Amino acid sequence: MLSSSSRVERRLFQMVVFAAALVPIAAGAMGMWKGPIMTGGVPAPNVDLDSHFRYLSGVLLGIGLAFMFCAGGIERRGLLFRTLGLTVVVGGLGRLYGASLSALPGAGHVFGLLMELLVVPALLLWHLKIERRVGERGVRKF
Repeated sequence: MLSSSSRVERRLFQMVVFAAALVPIAAGAMGMWKGPIMTGGVPAPNVDLDSHFRYLSGVLLGIGLAFMFCAGGIERRGLLFRTLGLTVVVGGLGRLYGASLSALPGAGHVFGLLMELLVVPALLLWHLKIERRVGERGVRKF
């Protein structure tokens, strides 16, 4: 049986993951709907770039929905949660590499970079802490 403080921490973790998942859901949905023009620039210069942008926006939306799915049953979905987190961090490294080649992107993309390389790794570490504590007590692991 989980202690009262463990239950509170688990619930807080779920709420934070749920709230954080709203970011890729909103950005992905907007990117699918508006295409590259959502970045404040001009419409995509060609059909292929537009298609690729909307596809990646759909992937982002899917990642956000999967994170939300994980939050609901985090004790049964630890592997999926970690896989999604690693995917986001790798994407953030790609964004960081792009910034190193030219310059930092606009504020919305810097916010994304912070989510990808700071918030998500922090959530992964928090999840690991909770998982270890629960595992030590012989209770279901995440």
